[in-house]
Amino acid sequence: MAHRYVRSRMWTYPGGADMVDDVAQEVCVEVFGSLGRYRDEGRPFEAFVYGVAARKVADAQRTFAVADVSPPDPSDPSDGADDSPTPEEREFRQSEVQHIVSLLDRLPQEKLREVLRLRVIAGMSAEETGRALGMTPGAVRVAQHRALSTLRGFVGREARGPVWGR
Repeated sequence: MAHRYVRSRMWTYPGGADMVDDVAQEVCVEVFGSLGRYRDEGRPFEAFVYGVAARKVADAQRTFAVADVSPPDPSDPSDGADDSPTPEEREFRQSEVQHIVSLLDRLPQEKLREVLRLRVIAGMSAEETGRALGMTPGAVRVAQHRALSTLRGFVGREARGPVWGR
């Protein structure tokens, strides 16, 4: 659960895919270290894990934002074939990711964005998502439907293009 959530939040960052395992490990270490202090207060355990994961992701995103990312040294020969995507493929993927993120950002509520991240991107069930967000599985499904319908409307309007005089 932690790995899927971290991946869903970090995939938009250049190099974020490389950080996913480390951040997910930090989440698991903190959850494990907190088990002795954890008190059941009627909320699902998944909500506790979600809270830890959200904080760790925010920490990683802040660290990434201030990090000095330097380009690789071209004089450093690497062994083996380069299986990395071409610059054109990277640009295309990055533009797709940016478009998806811009669509998600247009949703009117953060809760709708989180439902989509957990359900669609992280692949969690409605029950898992509901436990993490403090919602019933039915409410998760309704929120997901509402968010996807809203996104479809955004995409439909983009496909029709600008209409002058409306």
